[in-house]
Amino acid sequence: MSKEKKGGQDRGGDEEKDDAPHGKLKRKAYEKELGKLQVELVKLQEWIKYKGLRVVVLFEGRDAAGKGGAIKRITESLNPRICRVVALGTPTEREKTQWYFQRYVAHLPAAGEMVLFDRSWYNRAGVERVMGFCTETEYEEFLRSCPEFERMLIRSGLILIKYWFSVSDEEQERRFQDRIHDWTKRWKLSPMDLQSRARWVDYSKAKDEMFKYTDIKQAPWYVVEADDKRRARLNCIHHLLSIIPYKDLTPVKLKLPRRQPDTGYERPPITDQTFVPEVY
Repeated sequence: MSKEKKGGQDRGGDEEKDDAPHGKLKRKAYEKELGKLQVELVKLQEWIKYKGLRVVVLFEGRDAAGKGGAIKRITESLNPRICRVVALGTPTEREKTQWYFQRYVAHLPAAGEMVLFDRSWYNRAGVERVMGFCTETEYEEFLRSCPEFERMLIRSGLILIKYWFSVSDEEQERRFQDRIHDWTKRWKLSPMDLQSRARWVDYSKAKDEMFKYTDIKQAPWYVVEADDKRRARLNCIHHLLSIIPYKDLTPVKLKLPRRQPDTGYERPPITDQTFVPEVY
């Protein structure tokens, strides 16, 4: 069995009951810590903008490991103009003829931006490798060129952080079953997700081979134990905050100005407007 363990979720992810299973983080404690960390994320955002930093964070891992939930909690309180999420779909026929990294490069941040990749160029070392969507030559070239590509990004001044969300065989099975039986979550399961379940060992081998070549000093892989999704999110955010030194740029307290006085302007009749029906 993989080193990868057990978990649950809440708002925005696979819902977990308030009474977490034994050993899991309770909702009340989780929400309290999450609130503190999200305040710090806002401070980090302001620092990135002020210093003109370019930050890229990659989220990789098993299907249903909780990558999406972690990304949601990070972006929840941030400005989408500064912090963007990139989740690319299947490459088009044209993109398949391009340099492999080309479509990812187009989404890299400018000064004062942070980009979170919900899966990234590591698709080639994972799903493409296991499912046979790339040739052996393309795969080997990726393992050779990826470390150099990332070193090049770092030399250009970009901050690159890579997270791998690790989940156990048993916990992935539980989450998949939960998605199968919940209509609001069934969209999360694709044919590729089901194949990843069937080919658990192949994906394990692919991940280990990927780490062997791409866990480099300049851009190491940080493994997030994700069987307990609440703990995984908190640990990931806490680590992200520790990686980028930042200062508190909280502005002085704002004062709301008085509203402009009414000088007799007559607004159009309310009956001229079309309202959403008040069903609730």
